[in-house]
Amino acid sequence: MAGNSQRRNRRTSNKKGATVGSGGQRRRGLEGKGPTPPASMRKGHKKNRVANAAAKQAARRPAPRRGGPKGTNELVVGRNSVVEALREGVPATTLYVQQYLDNDERVREAIQLATEKGLNLMEAPRPELDRMTNGLNHQGLVLSVPPYDYAHPEDLTAAAQADGEDALIVALDGITDPRNLGAVVRSVSAFGGHGVVVPERRAAGMTASAWKTSAGTAARTPVARATNMTRMLEAYQKEGLMVVGLAADGDVELHELDALEGPVVIVVGSEGKGLSRLVGETCDFRVRIPMPGGAESLNAGVAAGVVLYEAARRRA
Repeated sequence: MAGNSQRRNRRTSNKKGATVGSGGQRRRGLEGKGPTPPASMRKGHKKNRVANAAAKQAARRPAPRRGGPKGTNELVVGRNSVVEALREGVPATTLYVQQYLDNDERVREAIQLATEKGLNLMEAPRPELDRMTNGLNHQGLVLSVPPYDYAHPEDLTAAAQADGEDALIVALDGITDPRNLGAVVRSVSAFGGHGVVVPERRAAGMTASAWKTSAGTAARTPVARATNMTRMLEAYQKEGLMVVGLAADGDVELHELDALEGPVVIVVGSEGKGLSRLVGETCDFRVRIPMPGGAESLNAGVAAGVVLYEAARRRA
């Protein structure tokens, strides 16, 4: 009987197999494993090896530099320059003031103007300002000006159409002095123009100096950038604008130019070289300004102002 009992007990204990719980492993084994991952994520696959190699190579590359001409804040340095920029309404964001700086009238005025305009006021040690300005003589004041928000050349003609007016635009070819750009912006604003176009490269941009020279008119007169000046002028011609280039050896005198009464682009070249060859060939008219006094040429700001006045007079 004892032997039978032992055999019965063994059969009973082995009837259900292992005594340790499966923890649901059998049930999970019946479940699906989801969608097949892409080849680039499957270990051992050729595409996975290629992806890993590319990631390692990218990690070894230096990080891309941010900023540049379109993304770097401009710094106005020095007490006189900072005060003048704030007086003229240059759209700054932050005024940095050196710690323990001896106050004079310019420092007090700069802080007062910055406070009135709601700018950020930051106190910084001299070594930090030296680093920011690359060792320039900042005299304890540094003004940070964000990059100018350039318009697109098409925006200028669109604004003229929205106002029901014939477009009056000035394009600058080879002007590298930002003060000339500022003077042209001021003249365009004074005579009812719709904006200024400058090349994207090798040309003056809307810096703090240009903004100051514009006497604040840059706030309401857009400046656009053209990747290629010749193509931009051709695009304007397709829209119905006449392209008038100023040249000392022009075929038409200013007072004879009836094209100023309609939609027009006035192209001003550099004082020394004048219009570039391709731009000059694109112009519908090459116009000269009579100068009885015998001067050989006018600077860009003055020349643009003379032609803009003539255009405004005819349109009136």
